[in-house]
Amino acid sequence: MDIKKRIEELRKTIEYHNDKYYNQDDPEISDYEYDQLSLELRKLEQEYPEFAAPDSPTQKVGGTVKRELRKVQHDVPVISLQDVFSKEEVYSFVYKMIQELGDPTFVVERKVDGLSVVLRYKDGVLVEGITRGDGITGESVYENLLEIKSVPKTIPTKLPYLEVRGEVYMSNEAFERANKKQEETGGKVYQTARNLAAGTLRQLDPAVVRERELDIYVFNLEISQGKEFKSHSESLNWLSMQGFPVSPGFMVCKTADEVWECITKIGESRWELPFGIDGAVVKVDSLEDRKKLGITSKVPRWAVAYKYPPEQKETIVEDIIVQVGRTGRLTPLAILKPVKIAGTTVSKATLHNQDYIDSKDIRIGDTVIIQKAGDIIPEVLRSIPEKRPATAQKYVMPDKCPICGAPTLREEDGVEIRCTGTNCIAQAMRGIIYFASKDAMNIEGLGPSSVEALMSEGYIKDVSDIYLLKNYREELIDKGIVGKEKSVDNLIRAVEKSKENDIDRLITGLGIRNVGKQTARVLASNFADMEALQNVTYEQLIALPDFGDIMVRDILDFFSREENKALIERLKEAGVNMKSKVSDTKKDDRFAGKTFVLTGTLPSMTRDEATRIIQMYGGKVSGSVSKKTSYVLAGEEAGSKLTKAQDLGITILSEEEFKKMLE
Repeated sequence: MDIKKRIEELRKTIEYHNDKYYNQDDPEISDYEYDQLSLELRKLEQEYPEFAAPDSPTQKVGGTVKRELRKVQHDVPVISLQDVFSKEEVYSFVYKMIQELGDPTFVVERKVDGLSVVLRYKDGVLVEGITRGDGITGESVYENLLEIKSVPKTIPTKLPYLEVRGEVYMSNEAFERANKKQEETGGKVYQTARNLAAGTLRQLDPAVVRERELDIYVFNLEISQGKEFKSHSESLNWLSMQGFPVSPGFMVCKTADEVWECITKIGESRWELPFGIDGAVVKVDSLEDRKKLGITSKVPRWAVAYKYPPEQKETIVEDIIVQVGRTGRLTPLAILKPVKIAGTTVSKATLHNQDYIDSKDIRIGDTVIIQKAGDIIPEVLRSIPEKRPATAQKYVMPDKCPICGAPTLREEDGVEIRCTGTNCIAQAMRGIIYFASKDAMNIEGLGPSSVEALMSEGYIKDVSDIYLLKNYREELIDKGIVGKEKSVDNLIRAVEKSKENDIDRLITGLGIRNVGKQTARVLASNFADMEALQNVTYEQLIALPDFGDIMVRDILDFFSREENKALIERLKEAGVNMKSKVSDTKKDDRFAGKTFVLTGTLPSMTRDEATRIIQMYGGKVSGSVSKKTSYVLAGEEAGSKLTKAQDLGITILSEEEFKKMLE
């Protein structure tokens, strides 16, 4: 293995996932998978110090600062904890502390899964609240913290200055309520309470914070002018007396056995808690001892965070059924004998495709091992052949759609099997849900439950029927299908508003295979209207940035179908905008023939705004750097795209340089 290359790959991968987790609150992998990447990188850097780098993700805190919120310098660096994953590592830490300190005491706490914040009080009054950010600079979320009931706005002891650190989180109940509302309004459904809590706290509208019922636990005292403490446990007890909700159920220990016993107890009860935790923290209790030990550039030497492995259970595959997606893709779903895992009862798990089933040799009747990936999504890890009954049946994907009966077809050189039917209700329902979603036409109030109800009552058969709902206003109110009068009127207003969208949203909503938001924007910036798109040629499309043969053929196939031509005509008759606003507002062609790639956070504009400007001047925006790239517009925390551009000798632009090109 090329060690240097592997280290560089790990750094880029971890930086990418840091951005998704800390800055976008939208992680793509589980905490466990992330921890394994970090662990591998840390070990390689220790074994091969010649490849060490000061900007490695192992040497800094993951988060950066969002541009929209005011930056605030931290008084005390807000750093992460060293992660450990085994009993041996916990004992090693405890023995090391005993060796260095003599007779230390330890505190073991639950590691609440939320967003770390620092609270500042002057003369007993809350005056500021700051996120972790990059550990040196955070972002002010003071106005949002005022909306959290459990955050004390004043405390009885009026110290000149007090600073505490806590974790803002969302309870399981509040998470379920918020997600239910998101579903009803067609908004994004969050995968974890942590993501929703983090996204909520960084909202620019404090009313959203009030509505979503966030909570806080304070787990550390950072500064207390005018009052001295000898131990961490003493400071937590004092903070509790001041009205702070402190680390729930923290325990004081002396020996390694006691520490491990506490960790085990927390692990056994974690799924019964009303909030999520992602580990247990072991800290040296004495504040004087902490000063002696000090900190490294990234972690304190006096604490570690133990990460629990994903819980795994045995259960039985009672059946395998098939779901049909909006593009006609058939996805097998295991119906499991219900089993409680990671705090909830699991009775279903996706099996992805026929190849997945075959490679793991999963049969109906099998005993299987399941876990929740990241404690969220149920997955079947493997079957246990030695427990297989004689009646176990191999599963083969159907050659007919289970919904409409049309033949199914396996993609050439692919693993996906699709329904070939043009009138499949399952495809239609998911297609309509997607059309109304936030990334497409953004019709608030037309979520999955509303679409299902309107389809079952016969009001919607395809997306064009959405624009006829206003004709049935009184009926809808009387029947209460999507709610009472206010809900119906809000939905009709949202439908009417969506008619004004630029055609990139319409293109996205049409659900053309392999065409997402970015591709739709490129099409909208290169073609004046839907008519031009319907008459587009292979040569015109293949010349566009990042357009490959498969995508081009999918687009041509979509617009060649008579049923799609008729659908677009019905949408046009309903008053849906068919013209490209980007093309209409094009100023000149100074960027004609130029391809831009955007990376990092720009100081004064979003990527969407920058994309629109580039398109208005005839340029194209691509999602990846290649030899065809003309410029890379780079902001703060630019990642691997910037590195690749530098390697290829592509011109790098700052926002200021980009603006000069517009003058």
